[in-house]
Amino acid sequence: MSTYLKKDDVVITLVGKDKGKTGKILKVLRDKNKVVVEKINIVKRHVKPTQINPQGGIIEKEMPIDVSNVLLYCKKCQKGVRIGKKLLEDGSKARVCKKCGEIL
Repeated sequence: MSTYLKKDDVVITLVGKDKGKTGKILKVLRDKNKVVVEKINIVKRHVKPTQINPQGGIIEKEMPIDVSNVLLYCKKCQKGVRIGKKLLEDGSKARVCKKCGEIL
């Protein structure tokens, strides 16, 4: 399964408790078809004391969200957009916004 999303892309959430929020992708989990987005889908986890974290306690962390529930955010359109691929003059490929044609 190949996904068009990459690390450091800005995406907008389509569903769930964080619907409409934007955030930067921290990690792409290609085998599970999920992405971890900054400050989206935050949950609280109870952790035992360890040598790294001797205090233990409750931590908040981002959990993965399915790629079908996010859209790439276009700065020009100011919303989430579908993307297409375009072949540039130098022979390289680029992702483009389907609405405005902006290179993402």
